[in-house]
Amino acid sequence: MSPAPSIGVLATGTCLPEGILTNDEVAEAAGVDPDWIVQRTGVLRRHIAEPDQAASDLAAEAVRKALTAAGLPASALGLLVLATSTPDELGPSTACRVQALVGADRAVAFDVAAACSGWLFAARVAHDWLRSGTGERYAAVVGVEVYSRFVDPSDRATAVLFADGAAATILGPVQGGKGFASIRLGSDGTAAGDVLIPAGGSRLPASPQTLADRRHKVHMNGKAVRDFILRIFPEVLGDALHRNDLRLSDIDLLISHQPNPLLLRRAAADAGVPEDRVVIVGHEVGNIGAASIPYALASADHDGRLRAGSRVLVTAFGAGLTWGSTVLTWTRAQRHGIVPAPRTEAPNTKASRTEVPELRPPNRTPRTEALRTEALSVIAPRMGAPGAEAPEPKPSDRGA
Repeated sequence: MSPAPSIGVLATGTCLPEGILTNDEVAEAAGVDPDWIVQRTGVLRRHIAEPDQAASDLAAEAVRKALTAAGLPASALGLLVLATSTPDELGPSTACRVQALVGADRAVAFDVAAACSGWLFAARVAHDWLRSGTGERYAAVVGVEVYSRFVDPSDRATAVLFADGAAATILGPVQGGKGFASIRLGSDGTAAGDVLIPAGGSRLPASPQTLADRRHKVHMNGKAVRDFILRIFPEVLGDALHRNDLRLSDIDLLISHQPNPLLLRRAAADAGVPEDRVVIVGHEVGNIGAASIPYALASADHDGRLRAGSRVLVTAFGAGLTWGSTVLTWTRAQRHGIVPAPRTEAPNTKASRTEVPELRPPNRTPRTEALRTEALSVIAPRMGAPGAEAPEPKPSDRGA
């Protein structure tokens, strides 16, 4: 029996809606100053879907572009895994919609719901599927969000951050020893309430009251989210280095979920990652959830920052709570189907200590404390202690 093939990213594709929501427009509705948005988040603009565009429409376009970049027909796909928090409907899966739209009639299609960690969770599923001996060679892994349908414009904790977009990757066999190393994932449901859309499911079905209370919008505890990210980031970073017997100096690029540019910069700086190795795209597109990691991969490829042999450390964290990391050795540069966002230099504003997106620290146990200690010892000589705790932000009028 032949050994399982190494699996890597063969091509990428993205789809950003044409509509743009500026900071001036967001600020007016949220009751803040446009400069406040830049100083607290670093986000400059967001892409917003048209009323007749659903998540499946954006995802299908991203998959088409990725297939074209890979030189593959849709019929070559044996698997299509879609990650989202904003599906077309509660059922069927949005992946099935995309399968029909792109004509991938051979592909097994299903969704993964892991919030902003979704693409990495979906990539793990596809990676293991393609190595399992089923005979399938290629998989599409796509992240997509249409957050604009689920954000309260008057809630400054969410309205300034979240946006719409899709990014797809084609996974397939690569040269031995290249592609993905092991993908480590984690979850902690004890803080599931820190970021959620409360109504519309079986726990709280839609009703006139839930609509009046705006319970169908994203509710987020900004301080808990920030604290979780600053705590989990060095843990997943150190764990990935430790598992692969690497040092930080061995990493060419860090590609992470983009909660917002300032928070990502702060987390990376606290972990000792040189700024020129951190891929930042959130200033151009905002927080696009499950699409943010594949979009950052596509952007880095488009800009020539990824070359054959580049070693990329990928980190993810999201609601649930969910998190994960891997090391990806790039094998095929400049194979992307991307229409990049208008290029604007990312603001170099000092990272804010106030509200930022996504989640809350898991409860500490002897096991997790031991893992954290081990992970941090790997990063160390360049790692500094996290900054002083921020003053608590004003709670959102409709926070979780």
